[in-house]
Amino acid sequence: MTSLTTIIAVASGGAIGATLRIVMSGLVNKYLPHTLPFGTLAVNLTGSLLVGMLFAYFHLNTSLTPHVKSFLITGILGGLTTFSTFAIESFFLLESGEYLHAFANMALNLFGTILLAGIGYLFIIHLSK
Repeated sequence: MTSLTTIIAVASGGAIGATLRIVMSGLVNKYLPHTLPFGTLAVNLTGSLLVGMLFAYFHLNTSLTPHVKSFLITGILGGLTTFSTFAIESFFLLESGEYLHAFANMALNLFGTILLAGIGYLFIIHLSK
């Protein structure tokens, strides 16, 4: 069973991450064209880079408690990134006949997040040497 401390850590981190998501997404959408949902893409790419970096950091620093890891990964980054928003935005692009934009959005989110998670992880591993 999950401890109350872990639940509080995840809930607190989630509040921070969700707040960061709405602010960051809003700023990106304010300054970029609306051809793609760039705000969602930005938070998903940023979150993926950070999750890679944090997993590498945790791999190198085993003294951190599970509560800290849960706060940062599941809480903050879970609240920051959003797969469900990506899914519905892609659906709406398809539904409106914007097939090129829909597939560009899907490709950028899928491949970009995997690429940045790997880059973040390898960057921290490289820095530790």
